[in-house]
Amino acid sequence: MRCSQPTLNAQLNYLSELLIKLRYGAPVIVVSGLPRSGTSMMMKMLEVGGVPVLTDRVRQSDTDNPGGYFEHERVKDLEQETDKRWLRSARGSSIKVISHLLEHLPENNYYRVILMRRHLDEILASQNIMLNNRAAENPVEDERARELFSKHLVKIKVHMRRKQNFDLLEVNYCAVLADPVAGSEAVNAFLGGALDVQAMAQVVNPELYRNRRQEG
Repeated sequence: MRCSQPTLNAQLNYLSELLIKLRYGAPVIVVSGLPRSGTSMMMKMLEVGGVPVLTDRVRQSDTDNPGGYFEHERVKDLEQETDKRWLRSARGSSIKVISHLLEHLPENNYYRVILMRRHLDEILASQNIMLNNRAAENPVEDERARELFSKHLVKIKVHMRRKQNFDLLEVNYCAVLADPVAGSEAVNAFLGGALDVQAMAQVVNPELYRNRRQEG
């Protein structure tokens, strides 16, 4: 008896995932995106949903990010660091990696990347407010930054889709705020279906959506 096409595809997908796990071990769940794109919110969602988070808690919460940053200082050295074996400790856990550093992740891990997307006007507005709060100057004009960000996002998605050890889920920040349950369900399905969706949805705080883009 011949297998139907959907069943055959499911079997092939299962076999492919099994081979990847045998080769790389448990996946490193990477939460990524541009700065101010909702990565901290997603890390919090994963934490309450049941995913261990790898963070050193060095960067504390502040007025720009009252829920916490969930960062690990060593991630900032990925581009220069030659010995990246420490990232194996993130297998089975989530870690926050800014999108500009994704291409510097070592090849000896399997990554499931949740890439947070947000309208670039909102990202730029949020970054400018954060810089102003810190009395820091913006080194790049908004128009130039918008162009650079757009090109970067295209480049990094192409990079991940060419890699056998990367799986990618794009998550829209605004959509999660509008429907936290649907957003949580999408992430849960991407990560295998064992997370607490209700707990994830409950930590989404629309009041922190403070740089909403004006339509028109």
